[in-house]
Amino acid sequence: MAQAQTTHAETEAHGGAHEDIGFPPFKTETFGGQVLWLAITFVALYALLSKLVLPRLSGIIEHRRVTIAGNLDEAAAMKSRAEAAGAAYEKALSEAKTRAQALAQEARSQVSSETEAKRKALEADLGKRLSESEAVIAQKKAEAMANVRGIAAETASAIVERLTGKAPAPQVVEAALDQPNA
Repeated sequence: MAQAQTTHAETEAHGGAHEDIGFPPFKTETFGGQVLWLAITFVALYALLSKLVLPRLSGIIEHRRVTIAGNLDEAAAMKSRAEAAGAAYEKALSEAKTRAQALAQEARSQVSSETEAKRKALEADLGKRLSESEAVIAQKKAEAMANVRGIAAETASAIVERLTGKAPAPQVVEAALDQPNA
């Protein structure tokens, strides 16, 4: 307890007399100790930072650099793949347009050739029918002309008989019909 009393007495002695306290780092009596502790603390912090913190920080920074470089490489590869896919799409689209135009042209040609074939078949059928009709007309005309001669002979004979009162001989009527018109 004696020590507690001495400590108390010293505190009172210091507390009772007001010395010029001032800012401790600027006191010249403690400057040497402060510089020593500053050097010890600086060396300890430097050792701690250089041995523990800086390797971790440099590892993290290197890892980030590698990750960023990898991501940039991957982005460049994706960009080139996207450009290649775009080019392939444009090429496929162009080929599809070309095929569509070729198919349309082929369809037009096929329809045109089918139409032309049908037209020719129809013209041939019409030509055949026309020939047959002309043959029938010629035959009917020949029959009619043959009948006209007979009708003309009968009519001429009837007219002469009515005018003269007597029927002419059939050879005379035929001879008169054979004469050209005068």
